[in-house]
Formats: sequence, C-alpha cells, structure tokens
Amino acid sequence: MPLPELIEIFPPARPVRAQITVPGSKSITNRALILAALADGEVTLTGALWSEDTQIMVACLQELGFGVHVTADPSEPCNRTIMVLGGAGKVPPGGTETEPLNLFVGNAGTAARFLVPFLCLGSGVYRLHGTPRMHERPQAALFQAVRELGFRLEAEFDNDRLPARIFAGTAGQTPESMTEFIQRKNIPPVPPQCRVSIAESSQFASALLLSAEVGGWNIEIEGENADESPYVVMTQKLIAAFPKKGGTFPIEPDASSGSYFWAADWVLWIGGINQEMDQISVKNWPESGWQIDAEYPAILKGTRPPSLSRKQHLGDSIMTDIVVSPLNLKPAGASGSVFIFPGSRQSPPQPTKMVFKDLGRLRVQECDRVLAIVTELRKCGAHIAEQNDEITVIADGPLHGAEIETYNDHRLAMCFAVLGLKVPGIRIKNPACVKKTFPNFFQKLAAPEPGGLGVEIWEVKGGRRTRQLSGADLFAD
Repeated sequence: MPLPELIEIFPPARPVRAQITVPGSKSITNRALILAALADGEVTLTGALWSEDTQIMVACLQELGFGVHVTADPSEPCNRTIMVLGGAGKVPPGGTETEPLNLFVGNAGTAARFLVPFLCLGSGVYRLHGTPRMHERPQAALFQAVRELGFRLEAEFDNDRLPARIFAGTAGQTPESMTEFIQRKNIPPVPPQCRVSIAESSQFASALLLSAEVGGWNIEIEGENADESPYVVMTQKLIAAFPKKGGTFPIEPDASSGSYFWAADWVLWIGGINQEMDQISVKNWPESGWQIDAEYPAILKGTRPPSLSRKQHLGDSIMTDIVVSPLNLKPAGASGSVFIFPGSRQSPPQPTKMVFKDLGRLRVQECDRVLAIVTELRKCGAHIAEQNDEITVIADGPLHGAEIETYNDHRLAMCFAVLGLKVPGIRIKNPACVKKTFPNFFQKLAAPEPGGLGVEIWEVKGGRRTRQLSGADLFAD
C-alpha cells in the first residue's frame, strides 16, 4: 500500500539508541552518472542513491541509448549498484527540429541542469521538459553560457526556462571565410569559452564543468566566491577523482539525508529523552570533505556561530536546523530552561533568538522553501521574523502540533517529521514526497532499534488516527 495522504508522528517516550544507514548522496550520484556516460569504458557506481531524482537521470541516459544496468544493494534498500557503459565522450544523436528527442526531467534540478551542456556534445536536436514547478525554476544563466559556447538553445516560451530545445553539434564551428583566414595566418584555434553566474544556483557551473573537458571548453564562474562554493568544489574534486577510463567509483552516504538523524539525536537530548548526545548516529559518515552538510554534526555539538549561512556553513541541512531551532530558545527574562531535564543534568545554553542568512537559493528550488518553512513553523506557534533572504527565529514559548503542508517538497516533510519527535501532534501531509531523495525515510523512523528509531507513526483520516504504520506501508513509491 502507498503511504497515506496524512500521517502523525508520535514523540518517543523512552530513550533511543540507534545507528542509521542513509542512502547515497544524490548530488554525487547524478554527477557521477554524467561522468560515467562520458567515460572511456565501463564504470560501476557502488552505493548509488536510487530515488526519484536519480531514477530520472538513469531513464534519460537510457532514452539516449547508453547502456545502464542497475542491481540491488544488499546493505541499503534505497541504494543500487549502477553499471554504465561510457561513450568515450560521445553522446548518441537526438532527433530533428520538427521531431526532437524528448527527455523528461521531472522536478530534478540536477538532471535538468547537468543534461543541458552534456547534450551539446551530441548531434541533432533534444528537448528537455519537466513538471510545472521545474518549468518555473531558473535556467537563464546556464542557457546564456551554453549560447556563448556556440550552441543554439531555444526556450519554448521565450523565457529562458524549460521546456527547451538544444541544437547540438555546432559549437566551436566558425564561418568558412574565418576558417580560411585562420589557416592562412597559422593562428591556433581558441577553445570555446563562457562565463556563468552561480548567483541563483551553483548547479549551473557544475553542469558546465562536468562536460567541459570533453567539450574542450573554458568556464569562468561568477557570483559569490566561486573558489569556495561548496557544490562547485564538490564537482571539481569529483571530476579529478573519477575513473575516466572505466573502473569502480563508490558513492558516499548523503549528508543532507543524514542531517535528519543527527538532528533527531539533538532533539531527543535537548528534550530530556536521551541522557547524552551520540545515542543516535549515522553509519559511514562521509569524511571526504566533498559535502558541506557533513559539517552539521559538528555544528550541533560545538559552539554555534552568531548566525548560520547557507553559503558558508551548511547546505540543505540548514532547513533542518531552522525547523528544530525553536526547541533551543529561551524566552527573554525566563528564569530557567523552558525544558525539564532529568536528575541534576544541566540544560544546554539557550539563546533568545537564532539567525539564518543567505537563504535566497531556497526560494527557487522545489518550492519557495523560505516561505514554506516560515508558514509551517508559525502554524506550530513559532515566532519568526522574515526579511529578504534571512530568517530570525525568536523565543516565544513552547510549540504545539499542527498539520504541516509539505508543498510536494521532500525536505519539508523530513524536517517537520524530526520536529515531531519532540512536539506532539505534528501531522505531515503528502509524506510520499520523500521519494525524491529518501524513499525509506519514514521506514527508518519507525523501524526497531538499532536500525531505526522505533517511532510510532499513524495514518490519519477524517481527523482521526486510524492505524499504526510499519514496514512496506511507510515506503514512498
């Protein structure tokens, strides 16, 4: 049976000890699939995430004609071993201007962006299209960069968004008269080059970099600090480490997905259920330094900076921290902790507000995530000030349960499920949206210790709890 439309999370009543496995990194898996398709030989990706976004990328590669073979991973149900027969830098041809080869990218930003320069390495005409939300998400900076490389790219509604057609096989060509002039003067050819802004999304730069070596392109990146942009750095390190002549490449666990369980450990500790931190941990935590969200456990356990930035400190796990942050606040003038801790245990230091900055990119992802978080936290009684791309969460007493709208956004569903480990009455609408990156998330919440948290999750119909869910009932398919 599919996940119900509405579920309720029950806070644990006793201590929880668990070691959780999380699926492979979505960001690394979809980058690795592009690199594997360009490789000169067969590449085997182990520990690769198998969720909606990566299934979309695999389906696009198969539609193009690449040999892609997928087998189960016995250690994690939402991982796969994926074997890709690389095309040695060649992309199979598309269609014609009147009948382009259609590729559906859903609402997968990585697929929608990474495929654009990749398809330019082919020939003929390709058409990329997705969900209505994907058609709203920005693409202009990437499209402009591709045009600077010499390619023809047309947005169907003349708005530099999807749906769009890519006319491949023309980059780097010069008019015949110019070619003759270059030959006469013995002028060496200049590699195609472009500039790309990452102000709206670093995926634009990553998309170009993944195909740049094969294309012979020079890419100049603009916006924020390009040399330190975490996802651009991830892409560069991944390209350097990838087996371009074929071989095996392991995908490390997804740090953003792991953030929910580190936050769960913190929530149950600060709420007095667990006596100490690290009673819940994530197995095989990534140590490569490629994923910025791998820093989240250190932020939870260490001295927090005055404000957290999505540019400097965290990636998508900043959403997790925003949602649970009201639990760590003490109203101004309060004489003691707002929580009761067992025995003589000292409560952690509690500020009166928390500030989260540089959240602009969250507004143009699966939904306007800033607006969504603010709206849903306010339903739970949180006091929040929102200004431009900054959120300030202000202490204003305890939270209460609410019915949480997820906006078909997997991260909203998982963040508020973690809040439900402390706040009774949190109900999650459309929980199946977690299939985008973490289909068995709710299974891991409900599974017995030590592989899960043993949390009670109930189906809700007509305002009433109808049955407790477990096992296959909690898989988002």
